[in-house]
Amino acid sequence: MDLLQSYAKSDGEDEEEQVNLEENPPSPDSSPPRISLPSKSSAPTVDDTMLALSVAGRNRIFSKPIDPAQHVVAYNPTYDQLWAPICGPAHPYAKDGLAQGMRNHKLGFVENAAIDTFVFDEQYNTFHKYGYAADPSGSSGTNYVGDLDALQKNNGISVYNIPQSRQRKRKLEKKIERKEDEANDVDVDDDVNNPASDNWLKKNRQSPWAGKKQGVEVEFTEEQKKYAEEYAVKKAEKEKGSDNNTGEVVAEKSTFHGKEEKDYQGRSWIAPPKDAKAKNDQCYMPKRWIHTWSGHTKGVSAIRFFPKQGHLLLSAGMDSKVKIWDVHNSGKCMRTYMGHGKAVRDISFSNDGTKFLSAGYDKNIKYWDTETGQVISTFSTGKVPYVVKQNPDDDKQNILLAGMHDKKIVQWDMNSGKITQEYDQHLGAVNTITFVDDNRRFVTSSDDKSLRVWEFGIPVVIKYISEPHMHSMPAISLHPNSNWLAAQSLDNKIMIYSTRERFQLNKKKMFAGHIVAGYACQVNFSPDGQYVMSGDGEGKCWFWNWKTCKVSRTLKCHEGVCIGVEWHPLEQSKVATCGWDGLIKYW
Repeated sequence: MDLLQSYAKSDGEDEEEQVNLEENPPSPDSSPPRISLPSKSSAPTVDDTMLALSVAGRNRIFSKPIDPAQHVVAYNPTYDQLWAPICGPAHPYAKDGLAQGMRNHKLGFVENAAIDTFVFDEQYNTFHKYGYAADPSGSSGTNYVGDLDALQKNNGISVYNIPQSRQRKRKLEKKIERKEDEANDVDVDDDVNNPASDNWLKKNRQSPWAGKKQGVEVEFTEEQKKYAEEYAVKKAEKEKGSDNNTGEVVAEKSTFHGKEEKDYQGRSWIAPPKDAKAKNDQCYMPKRWIHTWSGHTKGVSAIRFFPKQGHLLLSAGMDSKVKIWDVHNSGKCMRTYMGHGKAVRDISFSNDGTKFLSAGYDKNIKYWDTETGQVISTFSTGKVPYVVKQNPDDDKQNILLAGMHDKKIVQWDMNSGKITQEYDQHLGAVNTITFVDDNRRFVTSSDDKSLRVWEFGIPVVIKYISEPHMHSMPAISLHPNSNWLAAQSLDNKIMIYSTRERFQLNKKKMFAGHIVAGYACQVNFSPDGQYVMSGDGEGKCWFWNWKTCKVSRTLKCHEGVCIGVEWHPLEQSKVATCGWDGLIKYW
């Protein structure tokens, strides 16, 4: 019972009882002391730390300011949070605490104001003239800044709305002032009628710049006068040349290097030898180097054998000279033709070889006499010719075709010297002209990566060949049987086209292995059509078998690009090559 009573006592009673025991200790005869036990609770202990932290975090979220760079707000902020100033430490590299990325002005961030440029200029000039201006932050016409007394005095006008009375007064004042100036000038000076004087300028002023005399003209020195005269002469010559559409004018001359121009029988030096005959009916590939002709000081761009006989070899050099070499006997240079001012691009013999054409970068086409070296005619359109060709028909040897740099093919009558036809369909410079179908048609290639077939004398394309896979074809040669065309494609392939009605690509015949990308290397056939030959960009001469399309032989001919290849018309196992090293080699 006592124990139960002790449970029922309060803590205060326990303390009082403890004090009484200390003051009055119990006697030995009394009952034993009562033991007080601590109070107990049967409820489990709960850790509320996380609950307190979550509540404090939620309160912190609602109380902290919003980041201006934040794009999404996950709760509804209060008005104070939305309009609270930006908090945080000052920017370490900005004096005013504004980051560099937030600036669009050296003084901070300037916002665009919705004010028109005219309105701004009006208020700006009004403030500087009268001392007051409209306040842009207030409503229009109600708030002003500056001198309010001047505002009331002028009734709030701006510099752009001056009253009409004020404008008339100004005009009258200026008119009176001008009359007074004129009277003073007449009284003081007598040179009013002299346009070179300042008084005349003041009297006849009609613009803000009137009265401001320009700098005094200084006379030219002797050197300046000489330069001005030379410039005027050059300009006149240039205009004259552009009107005439002519190429460069160069002195035409020729030098004969042989012993005699005629032999003891009176035969010319260009006459073919009597013993020149075809040795074999079948062609063979050359095996060894026979001879080298070196006379050009720069690269050789083209070579041509004398028609049918091949006892002479004509070469066009980038040193602006054309040379003809003896192949059959001495192997020396026989004559040099000098008449071009720049590099010679192409050459072409007539059917009998007594005349030839040359096209140069000086924009001239010259018609030469092979024997005497005289220039018979000169043709020019003011554009660079890339290829020249005579009509192969014997009765049309007076017809000249030239592919020009300006995308045209021009046809001349060499007897009259007049242009008789123009073929204008290409989209790039014309590179080749090849006659087909018994010379009734001709095929041209261009930098526009296309082939076009023309009817001779009719400037209308009868066949247009252009495919997405095609490349530019700077060289084309006709097969001896006249049924095929070999076109040198700049994707390092030789493409074969039929010369019949459809001019189709022969996909079964394709010759590859050489590298010609970027170079206009010539392609040619052997006289019997058994072999295809071509130069390449590494100085090699390649030979392919026409039937199998396999490489038969390669010859290292030149240091640099092997640009031209020609097969001898009679000696079927001999070829000539030329390159950019200035050499012509005979194999």
